This record gives sequence, structure tokens and C-alpha cells, in this order.
Amino acid sequence: MPMTDFPSAAEAAAMVRRGEVSARELTERVLARIDELNPDVNAIVETSRERALQAAAAADKNTGGPLHGVPITVKDCFNVKGMHTTWGEPAFAGYVANADAAVVRRLRDAGAIIVGKSNVHHMLADYGQTANELYGRTNNPWDLSRTPGGSSGGGAAAVATGMTFLDHGSDLVGSIRIPASHCGVYGLKPTAGTVPLQGFQPPGPPALPSDHQYLSSIGPLARSAADLRLALSVIGGAAEKAYSWRMLPSRHSRLGDFRVGVVLDHSQAPASSDVGGVLSDAVDALGKAGVQITEGWPDGVDPVAQAESFGFQVGLFFAFQEGGDFAALSDVVEQERRRMAARARWERYFEDVDVFLCPTSFTAAFPHDTRPFDERTITTPEGERPYDDQVFWIAQPSLPGLPTVTAPVGFTPGGLPVGAQLVGPSHEDDTAITFAELASDVVGGFVAPDGR
Repeated sequence: MPMTDFPSAAEAAAMVRRGEVSARELTERVLARIDELNPDVNAIVETSRERALQAAAAADKNTGGPLHGVPITVKDCFNVKGMHTTWGEPAFAGYVANADAAVVRRLRDAGAIIVGKSNVHHMLADYGQTANELYGRTNNPWDLSRTPGGSSGGGAAAVATGMTFLDHGSDLVGSIRIPASHCGVYGLKPTAGTVPLQGFQPPGPPALPSDHQYLSSIGPLARSAADLRLALSVIGGAAEKAYSWRMLPSRHSRLGDFRVGVVLDHSQAPASSDVGGVLSDAVDALGKAGVQITEGWPDGVDPVAQAESFGFQVGLFFAFQEGGDFAALSDVVEQERRRMAARARWERYFEDVDVFLCPTSFTAAFPHDTRPFDERTITTPEGERPYDDQVFWIAQPSLPGLPTVTAPVGFTPGGLPVGAQLVGPSHEDDTAITFAELASDVVGGFVAPDGR
């Protein structure tokens, strides 16, 4: 099984179960892939070679869970026992975790082998780029002069290049979805609260549990939609051991049975022509395949107001984390009412629609930019755009906490990947995942980067 075949995690696990390849062979190949490609891409910031090979050898002596014997990586913001947790901050360079984060523990219990950690933007504080003083800059494998997105850019680049079978990232302001789109892989932001956050924090005393962390989600990056389902089945569910969790089944199993709402453009963040054309072609192909297409926003949804409310909620999130004054109580109450109203409107919408399709970003991957945040712009065929325009499309499913898959749907004329957001009903993550899986037979799907 040559690594250039880029098998999915599910396929790799099946091959281990059938005895067609050993867990040690898989792990050695992934580590060799890292040695070969990481110097250029800089996606992996730490490996655990000996422990990974020992775990692989042990896996070859028994059978295990659904990811048994599959080597994977996780974002450098999750605690992995015996490995550094730095968040890209030089002050944390010496910190070594003494316990696994909840999501890492569940991955190990499912048989996965943790081979390394992927790069992040400094303190996860950028949705468009992945760079920090400690480990440097991660490059997009499709064009090393461009960004992989942020802040889970290391994970997306590693998945795209075969340096891992799965990566797990975090998403507050598109930090899974934007890198997935820019690197041409699949990414899932699960329904808010589906995956426990314990052990996802900067070094320091354990964070207190908080219901206010509804905006931040943990989810997988993968080369197939089916791998998103597999990963979520492993990492989902409340942290309490007595809690039993099962993913709701998809509403449909045939592509032609899906009812899909579509919005591809908006004056607040118009899709660039090179991206918009790819998205339009993808929707046309889905329609020809029998998908019932309905254009327009849900009744009562004002996307500009939703984006503004999302910005307020992100500010409130950081105020809660970091302390300090942020807003008057009356403003918080009003914004909470708006968020709950948005959830109700989307819930009504999904009574008649199964999936909502919109851009992940108005642009494909753009050149690295080291200017101060508020001075950055993005060049498109239509001219320069503000850097923070990237947030508009991300905000729409984030405010109501809806499950969202970013799926690759094609390439710009310049050969850069384009991803679409596939938004599902609350707690029906598998509906969005299954649609992405079936749609790959018609449009898009993972393609390995040229020369990688």
C-alpha cells in the first residue's frame, strides 16, 4: 500500500484488521512521510516516534477499536501525555502534559496511535494563517507561498500531504473549516457541545467547566467524509463516563433524496469570481444528480445581523476566558436573545430542508501576510478585500451552533482548492456528513496536492 495512494483512516483500519498491513508498517510510513515532506510544509511540530512505534507493535498483537493501528496527529493545543503543549507560545516551550485531553484519550481507546502534533497559529489567534515564533510558519501544500488557513493549518496540511491519516483541531472562528477549504480536505465543526473540551487549554491550572464555551468546537480533519463520521463516533459525547452517546442517523442515504438550500453570494462578503464559479458549478452538478435545490436564506435570517451578533459572542467568549469589562448586562441579554432567535429560525428552516450549502470563504488560499492584523488585505480578481471579510460566511452556522462540514468541491483556474460549507440541523451531524460523502461522487472529493 504505497503512501501515494492516500488511503482514508477507515480504509487503513480495515487493512490492519485484515492483516494486509501492520500497524507498525503504517506508523513507519507516516513517520517517513513526515521526514520527507515536513521540512517544506512545516505542518508537524513534534513527533513521538519511539512511543508511537511501541504502541504500533503492541497493536499488532491484539485487536481493538474502530481506529485500531491507525497513526494520527492532533493540534498542538490538546494535552497529550508526555508531549509538549505550547499553543505556539515560546513561554510554554518547556511544558510537557502529564495527562491526555479527553479527545486524545478517546482516540487512544479507539486504537489510534498518536504520532505527533500539528502546528497552530500563536495562541490560536488567527483564522487565516498558521504561524508562531516557536515553530515558524506552516505552508499550503498546493503552493508553499500561500497560507493553509488558521489556526488548524498544520493539521489540514498534514492530512492533505499524507503525513497523518486524521488530525483533530478546534474551531471558534472557522479554524477547522477555513484550513480544510484552503488545503482541499474535509473538516467538521460538530454541533456545539458534542465533543468535550477537557484538556484543550493553554498550560496552567485545569480550566473550570463552563457552559459559555458553546462557540468553541473540537472536530476532525480528514481525506474523506466517512472518516469524519468515524472520528466523531469516537470523540463525541459528554465527558461523564456514565453518559451514553450515539450519533443520530442521516435523514437520507441517497443523494437524490436530499433537499438542499443554497446561498452562494452576498454583498457583505461577495465570493471572488474564481471561487464563486467553482461553487456554482458544484451546485449545478448536484442539481443534475437529482438534489432538490432551493435558493435563498431561511425565513427571518438576516445574515449581516447574524455576523454582527457572532462578533459580539466571540468578544464575550474571550471576555469570559480572560476577564475584564466587555459589555453592559443589558447588551449581553439582548445578544443572547438574538442568538436564541437565530437558533429557532434555523430549526424551523431544517423542517423542510436537510442541508444548507454556502461558501466557506470568499477566497481560496492567499499569500502569507505578516503585516499587522488590521492592515492586512486579500487580493482577489476583483480587487483588494478586508482580511476580516473571511468571518462573514463562517459566522452563519457558528452563531446557532450548527454542525458544519467543509467539503472540497473543486479548484480555481489557478489550481487552488475550494471548499463549501455544508450545514446540517442541530445534533444531526451525520446528515451533513452523509451528504458530503454522497456528493463526492458527483463533485469534488479529496485530491492529493501536486508533487506531495
